[in-house]
Amino acid sequence: MSRELAELLFPNVDKTLDYYENLFPERNLDKKAKVTRLGPSPTGFIHLGNLYGALVDERMAHLSGGIMLLRIEDTDDKRKVEGSEELIINSLKFFGIEFDEGVTIGGERGLYGPYRQSDRKEIYQTAAKFLTQKGLAYPSFVSEEEMAEIREQQEKEGVNTGYYGKWATDRDLSFNEIKSKINNGESWTLRLRSNGDPEVAMKFIDGIRGEITVRQNNLDVVLLKQNGIPTYHFAHVVDDHFMRITDVVRGEEWLSTLPIHLELFYVMGWRRPNYNHTAHLMKVENGNKRKLSKRKDPELSLEYYMKDGYFPQAVTEYLMTLMNSNYEEWRMKNQDKSYMEFAFKTKNMSSSGALFDLNKLNDISKDVLARISVDKIVDILISWAEKFDDKSYKLLIKYREELIKLLSIGRGGKKPRKDLMNCRQIMEFISYYFDEGFEYVDSLPERVSKEDAKVILNSYLKTYNQNDTNEEWFEKVKTITDNNGFTSNNKEFKKNPEQFKGNITDVSTAIRVAVVGRQQSPDLWNIQQIMGETRVKNRINKYLEII
Repeated sequence: MSRELAELLFPNVDKTLDYYENLFPERNLDKKAKVTRLGPSPTGFIHLGNLYGALVDERMAHLSGGIMLLRIEDTDDKRKVEGSEELIINSLKFFGIEFDEGVTIGGERGLYGPYRQSDRKEIYQTAAKFLTQKGLAYPSFVSEEEMAEIREQQEKEGVNTGYYGKWATDRDLSFNEIKSKINNGESWTLRLRSNGDPEVAMKFIDGIRGEITVRQNNLDVVLLKQNGIPTYHFAHVVDDHFMRITDVVRGEEWLSTLPIHLELFYVMGWRRPNYNHTAHLMKVENGNKRKLSKRKDPELSLEYYMKDGYFPQAVTEYLMTLMNSNYEEWRMKNQDKSYMEFAFKTKNMSSSGALFDLNKLNDISKDVLARISVDKIVDILISWAEKFDDKSYKLLIKYREELIKLLSIGRGGKKPRKDLMNCRQIMEFISYYFDEGFEYVDSLPERVSKEDAKVILNSYLKTYNQNDTNEEWFEKVKTITDNNGFTSNNKEFKKNPEQFKGNITDVSTAIRVAVVGRQQSPDLWNIQQIMGETRVKNRINKYLEII
């Protein structure tokens, strides 16, 4: 019956598994080389978890001298969003993930395609026909409504839900009954004829979690849907085999269906890949840990980081700290090395949930940007602004050379300043420099009245000389301080504060507010040297008009 049934269900499938075994031979790679794949669905949303998994895939493959490929898992037409493939490829490329093989912007690359599941229907049906011939798959005519009734009854009886055992009535249909239903135009799905026993426990070695125990599968899961397109369970098994994938990285949500996949590899007679189930990315909210959510957490989307202009190196660096806890120690000892030189191991990954902390990402971003050349920072700023902020783009183009000097302030020495985080923050940070849209953000320091500020600033204008050295400039500020009831002697001020209006910090801050509109900024003398005398004096005169 099985062979007759296979011909009835798949009359147009004329190839065999051997044909595909020859078409997609074992890869000519070193025995230790790993072949990994990323298999996103084209849903129009790519998130941090995708990047996290992709980075694990990339490190596993390339550290072993292997290959990483991109496979688009697009068997669900309802979820497919136009332009998703480009979004996936370009977003991952932005963060340094490039594929050796698979779907690319310019077409498919590699000898193991097609790399879109929607183009592999013939391969899946050949595998499905093979299982049917072996008596390990059968057509099921149960409708969604009938399945809902079965689930409802199972819940009443307090048993596991699903199509199995006594509930799987289509298992017992004769060939003639099946043929009659098909001739009557009844729709069918193809189900696995499972021989598993859920009472039997199996030991399984996960690349991240080590030895775990799983129960055998006994569900007659759907392999092919009514339209002949495979489910994820079946498609990924067939694809991973014929693409010769050695290691699969996926989220822990797939652990519950692992027994199905293990059974499918077994009944197909194929060696399964090594599975590595990553922990969810978590966050702390109100003292409790929870999984990052697409609905609640905008920081889950990769677009969030691209729009704010996080530098790709910073995000990658942070994810590496989540992937292996010993990475931070390695980084402290290897400040100038690429993360690619780190000996990443899946066995050192957390299995209990990687805690995502945006504040820590920001701190790491500051460390990373402190090591990047100013020229490159400005180039990345311009590239970001061209895409996300047209107003900033025009300013960056106009002031490019001055900004290189501006952002260089305080970056030398043993303790370089670390106050640059991402493009949006940098634009806010340097906004004081642009005359276009310039505004006074901060008020005068508390101990400087408007009357005192006018005297201080007028004195400053009279003595200002663009050619003064830093030391000469500071001596003039000290003189203005001491001549107007303030003191340049901080020790004396601490000892007898009631004898003075304030100290030199108050006076220099008042000058800073007049020049840059803020009480805090990088070194003021350096800023003025870049601005030039005319702009400095114009800023002060403008401030004198409004106080």
